[in-house]
Amino acid sequence: MQTWFGLENWMWIAIEAAAVAVVVLLIVSAIVRANSRNKRTGRLNDAFGPEYTRTVDEKGRAKAEEDLDLRSKNAASIELHQLSAIEGRHYLEEWTATQAHFVDNPGDAVNQADRLVTEVLQARGYPAGDFEARANSVSVDHPKVVVEYRAAHEAAERNQRGDASTDELRSAMTQYRAIFNELIDVRNLREPVAAP
Repeated sequence: MQTWFGLENWMWIAIEAAAVAVVVLLIVSAIVRANSRNKRTGRLNDAFGPEYTRTVDEKGRAKAEEDLDLRSKNAASIELHQLSAIEGRHYLEEWTATQAHFVDNPGDAVNQADRLVTEVLQARGYPAGDFEARANSVSVDHPKVVVEYRAAHEAAERNQRGDASTDELRSAMTQYRAIFNELIDVRNLREPVAAP
C-alpha cells in the first residue's frame, strides 16, 4: 500500500470526498439562501410597491427588508375596522368643507387636511403615535398612497414653517385626498343623505 504523508491512498480519497462534499454543501446552502432572499425581496416589493423602493433607498436593502417585515408583523396586532356609514359621511362632509376652505386659505386647509386624515386613521384603529409610526402602519395596508401621505405631510410641515408654495399646498391637498378616499372608501358613501 502506498502512503503519502503517512496516510494511505484510500484515506486521501476519503478526505478529498469529504472536502468536495463540504464545498458542494456550501454552494447549495448559498444558492438556497440567495433564493430565499430573492423570494423575500419579491414578496416585500409586491406587497409594499413604491414604499419598498423608498425604504430601500433610505436604509439599504437588508435593513429596509427587516423594517418592512417588522411593519407587517406589527400590523397583524392592530385591530382595524371600517367606518360606519354615519362616520364616513361625517368625515366626507368635513373633507368637503376643508377643500372649500382651500380657496380662501390654502395653508390652513392643508393643516385641516392633515388633522382630518390623522383623525380618520385613529377612528379606523391605526396607532395614534408620531407621524412616522402612523405612516409605517398605513404602509402595510395602503402601500400605494402612503408615499403620497408622506409627501403631503412634508408639505404640511413646510407650510407650518412658512416655506410652502401654493403649488406645493395644492399638491398636498390632492395627496391628502388620495389617502382620505382610500381610508373612508368614499365609493360607498356618495349616495345622498335623506333630509330629516
